[in-house]
Amino acid sequence: MSLTPMSAIQQQYEARMAELTPAERMARSAAMLKWTRDLIARQVLAKEGAECDRERVKWLVARRLYDSDPRVKAMIEGVLESVSARGL
Repeated sequence: MSLTPMSAIQQQYEARMAELTPAERMARSAAMLKWTRDLIARQVLAKEGAECDRERVKWLVARRLYDSDPRVKAMIEGVLESVSARGL
């Protein structure tokens, strides 16, 4: 099995990432995670409605992020039940 050659864009991206300090890489990762969480939150609000409680939105975002980890997802589901019960 042969690997496909990197595109010029991928090569440039990897070269620039290699130039970053560890602190800069960490800051970039944190910014990308925040961007992802914000994107998912907007999708949740579009589905649930703008009046959805911020606490519920936070946990719905977490459930999406941890969807592939059954144990964490089960814990989040428990918290969501609690948040939903308080909101009634």
